[in-house]
Amino acid sequence: MATAKFAEIKEYIRRHIESGQWEENTRVPSENQLAEQFGCSRMTARRALTELVEAGVLERSQGLGTFVASLKSQSSMLSIRNIADEIKGRGHGYSVRVLELEAMDAIAPIAIALGLEEGDEVFYSLLVHCEQGLPLQLEERFVNPELIPHYLKQDFSSQTPHEYLSQVAPLTEARHTIEAIMPKEQVRSRLNMPEGEPCLQIIRRTWSRHGVVSFARLMHPGSRFRLGGHLTFK
Repeated sequence: MATAKFAEIKEYIRRHIESGQWEENTRVPSENQLAEQFGCSRMTARRALTELVEAGVLERSQGLGTFVASLKSQSSMLSIRNIADEIKGRGHGYSVRVLELEAMDAIAPIAIALGLEEGDEVFYSLLVHCEQGLPLQLEERFVNPELIPHYLKQDFSSQTPHEYLSQVAPLTEARHTIEAIMPKEQVRSRLNMPEGEPCLQIIRRTWSRHGVVSFARLMHPGSRFRLGGHLTFK
């Protein structure tokens, strides 16, 4: 079956990368070579390669072929995805540490971001998302309790805040800014970053059809994370 061959090809490529046989920037077999090796159609081989490219495991270079991607984790700046799914999509282990989960009074900038009054109650969570045991993202999130009343009752060790919010308040709009910053000592410590390393920060507000759902600050070690995207113009 094509589906079985497709999965077999992906597993074959991942196994060679994870074992170290194919290092970063190694050229992988072409669609034709994979089709011949696994006794499948070229379309099946192409689908396997394409999905691994989209997951950030491989990179394509026009006219040169397909190569093992940089080990620096990649995320799309054109879409909002669940970080746990991104990490698992690369064939890597995902884990999380929940540092804080509590209610607090909104200071002015947070109140404005969530469309609330200063001093109103907001829900707050602070998590460290890890890839292969290494911190990849420090997620600081403020949530509107009027729209998400059960946020503090969730177990975010088994489901990410993004995944939960997408279920209970489907996303209708998002705005974000991206910038490189020098992290404070506490952030650097939580992300296991050496002194002097910059941090990639994403500030994001999300809406459901009922209003602003959350305001999040996502921080990533510059040496272990990158943003990428693909645009098609018609």
